[in-house]
Amino acid sequence: MESNPARRVVTDPLALRALAHPLRLKLWGLVGREGQLTAADAARQLGVSQALASHHLRQLAKYGYVERGSAGDNRERPWQITATSNDFVGDNSQEGQESAELLDRYVAEQAVVQLADWQQRRADEDPEWSEHSGVAQSLLYLTVEEFAELTRAWHALTSELAARRPLGDASKRGPGVKPVNFTLVAAPLRPTDSGG
Repeated sequence: MESNPARRVVTDPLALRALAHPLRLKLWGLVGREGQLTAADAARQLGVSQALASHHLRQLAKYGYVERGSAGDNRERPWQITATSNDFVGDNSQEGQESAELLDRYVAEQAVVQLADWQQRRADEDPEWSEHSGVAQSLLYLTVEEFAELTRAWHALTSELAARRPLGDASKRGPGVKPVNFTLVAAPLRPTDSGG
């Protein structure tokens, strides 16, 4: 994969399992969207105790997902994300593969929840947003090289767009900008009985 400081490739099974926790994934996403966030502010937004938010933010920091920001007072400094995009691939061990699969499933489940939430809200939103949202599906017959090429093209496109308005940098957002979740689910299928 191409080198990109804004994209982190996570292979460590422990780091993958650390993020596959519902509250940690919410905290990580919230810190990214807010730019910098204290544990107290995160706790208020998520409806949990400050001690619980602080514990899970420290766990995210332990595995490299967040770090202490520079702003704030001496009592509590805010947290910020370390990368705008992550690839969860696991290492070649069984534990690594199982950890990546666990996180993949959780991220896909969260994408379905976000889609359902959007479907409930879309009637009240600008119709132009509805025109481009939802699920797009393609069934393709690919070689492994073509599959890799398509994945690299996806990463290049999303990396370019993320560089325009990086997570955590509210100063780059302008009017009309909304957070949009894109979750790529690419899964080779079992062949049919006839090989199709």
